[in-house]
Amino acid sequence: MPRTALILLEGASNGPMYIQAAQRLGLHPITLSTDPTQYAYLAASGCEAICVDTGNLNAMIHECSKLRRTFDIAGITSALESAYAAVGKLCLYFDLPGPNPAAVEKCRDKFTQRQLLAAAGIPLPAYRLAANATDVESSAAQIGLPVVVKPAFGIGSSGVRLCRNVDELAEHTAYLLGEEYKWRSSPRILVEEFAQGSHYSVEVMGNEVVGIGAADFGGPPHFICREYIYPALLTDDEHRLIADVSLGCLHPLGLGWGPANVDLRWTTLGPVVIEVNPRLAGTPNPQLLRLAYGIDLINEHIKLVTGRKCDLRRRHSHIAAARILIPDRDGILDAISGHSQAAAVPGVTEVKCSIEPQTSIVRKGDYRDKIGHVIAAAPTLAQTEAILQRAVDFINWSITPFPALTEQQQHSGLLTSSSDANGDS
Repeated sequence: MPRTALILLEGASNGPMYIQAAQRLGLHPITLSTDPTQYAYLAASGCEAICVDTGNLNAMIHECSKLRRTFDIAGITSALESAYAAVGKLCLYFDLPGPNPAAVEKCRDKFTQRQLLAAAGIPLPAYRLAANATDVESSAAQIGLPVVVKPAFGIGSSGVRLCRNVDELAEHTAYLLGEEYKWRSSPRILVEEFAQGSHYSVEVMGNEVVGIGAADFGGPPHFICREYIYPALLTDDEHRLIADVSLGCLHPLGLGWGPANVDLRWTTLGPVVIEVNPRLAGTPNPQLLRLAYGIDLINEHIKLVTGRKCDLRRRHSHIAAARILIPDRDGILDAISGHSQAAAVPGVTEVKCSIEPQTSIVRKGDYRDKIGHVIAAAPTLAQTEAILQRAVDFINWSITPFPALTEQQQHSGLLTSSSDANGDS
């Protein structure tokens, strides 16, 4: 009798958890990747990986067809947003449960997403689409400063910046249109009203809101989440309004199967949607949902893609929080310590550092700046925050600034190094 396999396209911060959940469910995980060596957890776990061009649908169909001679393929999925539309196409080809690929592709285009949501009456920040510096300047003038300027495609706040004045607007526009920022096609820039207010992350499975978390993005001009708390402390009316707005996004975007993640802010007008992600949120959100409610969204997602019934019943009610570790300067990481002491604090469930000493740090102002996290849970928010702070206080690092560059070095670009931490999917 052939073994039952789960095919995973590429990997992401959630990749190891998908591997573990598949194995717990009695499945044999097989990862298809253009470069499997980029995922250290694959080699560490000894899991099967196949090198195939995941940008080539026909190549993946051919590889999956070969695997079907040996395995019973129960499902195909991915923890990586950029691979999720391809997942949907493969599922259609092999008649397996999966996301709507057209819906995923429309949702990933943030401008198209906003058009569809606006037509459905979903509250959004004012927005304009720009293709050049003149368009950006004109759009910002129409909306009014400050504005958020971002690529129409992208994840993890890459290329996203709050521009508070004309100088910051010109500087960030020059960066996005320069040689350093890489576009998948012609530049398409979103200029948006800065929606001010508390930020919330909403986890959805199918047509059900599973949990609502509070997210602290720290100070401008970048948007790097520094802390998550699940569940967010909301009144019943606030919870209902956020849930209603989040679920109202699904139909206009063609979603409603499987996981989705909705980011929004509570403004003076109530909840305003920042964006809808057509997939499961990345680390640490799934861990926090499991600690807060006893719901393993990765486990339930795999059950869904393999044709089983998922179970979203809450087993308990705790307060779970994660503190993200972010360096305060560029340079060479001399040392980082305190992991074991932090992990030993009662109530701490996970301490992760994704960077090694002697690594060059060049901050990007996005998800790549994260160098680790600490997760804790307890019955009350006060207890959880105290545990988290005690653990974080144990972790220390030292960074030696890069030596000042000579004018010749600056022009020749002799000092170029960056260690990109795994970002959220």
